[in-house]
Amino acid sequence: MSAHNVAGDRARRGRPFALRFARFRGLATAVVVFAILLLVVDLISAGPLSYFDISFLSSGGATLALAAIGQTIVILSGGFDLSAGAVLSLVNVVLATQMDPMDFEASILLWTAVGVGTGMLVGAFNGVFIAFLRLQPIVVTLSTMFIIQGVTLLILDKPGGFVSPSLGTFYLGDFIPNLVPMPILLLVVVGVFWLWLKRTRFGTALYAVGSDQHAAASAGLRVPLVRFFVYVVAGGFYGLGGVFISAQTGSGDPLVGNPLLLSIFAAVVVGGTRLGGGRGGPIGSIFGAYILMIVVNILLVLNVSAYYSTIAESVILVLAVLAASIAHDSPLAMQLRSAGTRLKAWREGTRPRQIGGGDRRLSMAELQAPTTRASALPSFWSRHADSLRYALPAYVALVLVVIVTQFWLGNTILHWTYWNSLIVLASFLAVLALGQGTVILTGGLDLSVPWTIAFSGILLAGIVQGSDQALIYALPIVLGLAVVIGLVNGLGIVILGLSPIVVTLAMNGVLQGASLLYSGGTPAGFSSPLLRWFMTARLWWGVTPVVLFVIAFVIFAVVFLSRTPFGRRVYGIGNGVRVAELSGIAVGRTLIGVYVLSAVCSALVGILLTGFSGQASLGMGDDYLLPSIAVVVVGGALITGGRGHYLGMLGGVLLLTALQTLLAGTTLPYATRAIIYGLVVLGAVIALRDRRETG
Repeated sequence: MSAHNVAGDRARRGRPFALRFARFRGLATAVVVFAILLLVVDLISAGPLSYFDISFLSSGGATLALAAIGQTIVILSGGFDLSAGAVLSLVNVVLATQMDPMDFEASILLWTAVGVGTGMLVGAFNGVFIAFLRLQPIVVTLSTMFIIQGVTLLILDKPGGFVSPSLGTFYLGDFIPNLVPMPILLLVVVGVFWLWLKRTRFGTALYAVGSDQHAAASAGLRVPLVRFFVYVVAGGFYGLGGVFISAQTGSGDPLVGNPLLLSIFAAVVVGGTRLGGGRGGPIGSIFGAYILMIVVNILLVLNVSAYYSTIAESVILVLAVLAASIAHDSPLAMQLRSAGTRLKAWREGTRPRQIGGGDRRLSMAELQAPTTRASALPSFWSRHADSLRYALPAYVALVLVVIVTQFWLGNTILHWTYWNSLIVLASFLAVLALGQGTVILTGGLDLSVPWTIAFSGILLAGIVQGSDQALIYALPIVLGLAVVIGLVNGLGIVILGLSPIVVTLAMNGVLQGASLLYSGGTPAGFSSPLLRWFMTARLWWGVTPVVLFVIAFVIFAVVFLSRTPFGRRVYGIGNGVRVAELSGIAVGRTLIGVYVLSAVCSALVGILLTGFSGQASLGMGDDYLLPSIAVVVVGGALITGGRGHYLGMLGGVLLLTALQTLLAGTTLPYATRAIIYGLVVLGAVIALRDRRETG
């Protein structure tokens, strides 16, 4: 046999092995990292790892592992589920309020079925809207998250309740004394179940839909049914996670699952599952969950503040996604190759712009030439007829809410006091609508809004300490840091090619940790008297100063999005990135500018909120994530980008603020308002959906 034939035979034998290794590379990496971290724990501990240590570690990460399994199944199908943490909380309070305090020998099977069934019902709710109505998973599950949080608070508004000790004895005990802890057996059973499910027709269809749902449909797969059951199965795993965390705590807490959302996504990515679907699996997510837990435990052993935990999880999430992007066919690899090609062309002087080719962009003089624009552009109403048509329902609904308010609260709406208060309360969302709305117009989403608001407010109050003089340098510092936050978000999305959801979710975690570290867990300081006056005082004609600011801001926002080259580039990107690139739009620079704008708007809201309340607080931005998206969607914008107008977003702002004012007059609790917000967003998305969203 010749040397050539021998080499060819070796290549043929090696190729399948390489392909198999590529399929399981993420899982293998997670297992190796897990083993290394266990070795580190053993080295820094006072003694060798004992059975008690293994049992403690297994129970500590089981809830996150179970929830990550459900999230993995959703991501494998090409979706996202932001309601996972809320489902954990819901199952916890259901068990804590429905179990008999005198029943110390409750049925394990019964209450496990209740928890799993509750999660599956929520999953079915998500699945109906996503699979059959073909709405975007992000906006559906975000709305569901707020609806479920509201339902959870209605069931149990503060920590309490009772979970039978039998649940804890079973799930936290030993399957084989001093040999196999029950959490490990539970995860092994779940792993075996997944291996069986993966080999069924549903498992095969799951990967096919996640890889290319159009090709899967062409092959005869019932894609909507597969996507529906994906969310049902995922909800069942969230429910099982809720049962386990109930066994751990022995009581109910309506907020117990909320902090786990970042960790869930991080565990999935660390476990080797590719965001976007089609590659990975829950087994790797189990190891990913324990990797995160061990990292946090190592920080605690080294006497590092627990406030660093969210920062560590965020960094791990980004690094894991970045590591996965080093693959040959990843966006990052393609960007690096493209950048190298552009650099080489620039050095050789062969770029189209250097040789006068078709990449030439219009100059500002050409763009602003009055005769050309007058002849080329139709009237305002013709150009924006579609956007205004979608924005009109928000204003119609606003009129209806105002009429109901008139009958419910009396003649208050006939007085300027009502409208002044309405505009003051709407000022926060009016500012956020420009930032989040611009991001959505490009087809993205900014999940770092809550803690950008909180961090900015906490930092401002800490610097100002009630001094007007300090406000002079405090404002530039806060807004400057907001620019940095937006730059980091934008660079992560544009340069590294990462998903906007991953980048902004990680940034939200970093800012949460930074806020805790800066404030020591208890924000101090007060707003300056001038800022307080700006938000609450009344001028001699009965107008609060911030009302004048809102009027000027609205004019600026309308002109900025409708009449500037930047605004036109935003719409161009939203209608198609590739087309925008071919049209000569600087897509990367524009996207970075969009996320800088969003961060600055969020910081400005943090400043205004601090002036309105007189001080800052942890979590002060939590109530603004869904509303910042809701006002954009209710105002007629397309959640996938390209369609929308700030005047429509303003209508959404006024509508939701007027609705909130009406609900406040009925003394309804926050839980009910959260449910209504979620339902309003879902209703608006269904009513205003476009064929591009449902394709």
